Amino acid sequence: MNDKKTPDWRSEIDSASRRLSERAGHFLRETPLWKLPAAAFGVAAPGAEIWLKLEHMQVSGSFKARGMMNRLLANDIPDSGVVVASGGNAGIATAAAARALGVPCQVFLPGVSPEAKRARLRALGAEVVVVGELYPDALAACLTRQKESGALLTHAYDQPEVVAGAGTLGREIEEQGGLPDAVLVSVGGGGLIGGLAGWFEQRARVVALEPEKAPTLFRAREAGEPVDVEVGGIAADSLGARRLGAISWEITQQQVRHALLLSDESIRAAQQWLWKELKLAVEPAAALPLAALQTGAYVPSAGEKVCLIICGANVDPATVA
Repeated sequence: MNDKKTPDWRSEIDSASRRLSERAGHFLRETPLWKLPAAAFGVAAPGAEIWLKLEHMQVSGSFKARGMMNRLLANDIPDSGVVVASGGNAGIATAAAARALGVPCQVFLPGVSPEAKRARLRALGAEVVVVGELYPDALAACLTRQKESGALLTHAYDQPEVVAGAGTLGREIEEQGGLPDAVLVSVGGGGLIGGLAGWFEQRARVVALEPEKAPTLFRAREAGEPVDVEVGGIAADSLGARRLGAISWEITQQQVRHALLLSDESIRAAQQWLWKELKLAVEPAAALPLAALQTGAYVPSAGEKVCLIICGANVDPATVA
């Protein structure tokens, strides 16, 4: 008999919000929420609003700052510090949090991670170890090092404190703008969608968006459980997890009905549009919500309030235009 109790995620997210507010100081920002008419995006839905949650302006350049700092604050950190495997963003967030707390940090990156992210990590004082080509290679090496050193392991997406920290983004959206009708969010390992779905539950429609070349949630739903998938493509440095996290699988099974796949071409076009039209320089992973609108994969109804999560900006600006 399984006596494991399902967390009350809204309560966990409230606790994370209080912890971050009380102890994170100036480490975290309240990021802007823009509300624009759907017509500004070429969407024909009378009275509809498109909300842009500009989380790419967060400390460390992505939503990951919330979960990584929550993980560190919720645990005792040994003298050996913290270790994390990451495509880049979770590593940057962990390194920034570790620097703020004055503890050592070691980050394991796959070869696919861009130099811009590696340079940012080194500037934050982290020890950078590049292993293999994709995220699972870096994760395996990280787990080995953690066992050897006894350091605190910060997982990029599959720990309760990380998911709850990400969920504070949903709480902040509701505090700033009220309850949206739909929230469009990119999926890699699933920490962000897990946190958002845990907060909004069925009060808002949370829509999962994945690149065709990195479909962890989509394939999990086909198989009935998380499975390993081959990943690649334009957003692999951020959405390159090979398997959906167990925590987010449980949450999304209960709270998320819609999972959509998008092509690399549509993601790139949305990334360029955000720069050319709004002067927002974001990484490909952050462009999936707009790509869903531009391709018609998600069609807002009249009067609908649709929130696009612009999740990260750790990109070389020269590659955006």
